Amino acid sequence: MSPGAGGSIATRAGWTWVLLSSLAIAVYAVVPYLTASLAALSEDGVGLAPNYDGRPWFVQLAFYVHIVAGGIALVAGPLQFWRGLRTRHPRVHRWTGRGYLSAVLIAGVAGLVMAPFNSAGLVGFFGFGALAVLWIVTGLRAYRSIRAGDVASHRAWMMRNFALTYAAVTLRLWIGVLLGVQAMPGGDFDFGAAFENAYAAVPFLCWIPNLIVAEWLIRRCGLPSYALPMSSRQPVSTV
Repeated sequence: MSPGAGGSIATRAGWTWVLLSSLAIAVYAVVPYLTASLAALSEDGVGLAPNYDGRPWFVQLAFYVHIVAGGIALVAGPLQFWRGLRTRHPRVHRWTGRGYLSAVLIAGVAGLVMAPFNSAGLVGFFGFGALAVLWIVTGLRAYRSIRAGDVASHRAWMMRNFALTYAAVTLRLWIGVLLGVQAMPGGDFDFGAAFENAYAAVPFLCWIPNLIVAEWLIRRCGLPSYALPMSSRQPVSTV
């Protein structure tokens, strides 16, 4: 996932798709909330406004912090995998990376505050809560790796971290797919009920497949892959 002079057409196409889809969702998911109040947007049924309108002030603050910082991470994330930027402008790459990881940390903490108030119930609490925790942890691991001079591990952790950032895109894609499945001929289609069914599935669906794909790419690129630690047991003497 590093487009550059030596990258294949498939790699460049994949990176271009990730960049454009990230930019599109950053605009789609952030701009509406910066143009009107939650109360006004709630009356029109826009996005998540009906769920967060009327919540305590700190939840609404966390909501705004999350969408703005998350939007910044979505825009800055794909640039971290641009080989040309890394090789020709390493200083810009480093500062962009710092901005990206700072946005991830801020948005992740805000996501933890929001998790108990999500509209998908306990599934959303655990799904979005786990996403926020892993988002923060992988970002910290990426930062620690580069500070230690371990570039290969840094790249691997950044790929895992951006896979979680990209959940903002795949969440919307999965909702579209699940709505389409429920709208297939053969029965009555209630959009409100169908959307609730779809949204109940995405708290885990939006990020677990992303991590699986990221780990596959990490191994394909020959980077340090993640392995669960195995407990070492000493053989029991029979004497």
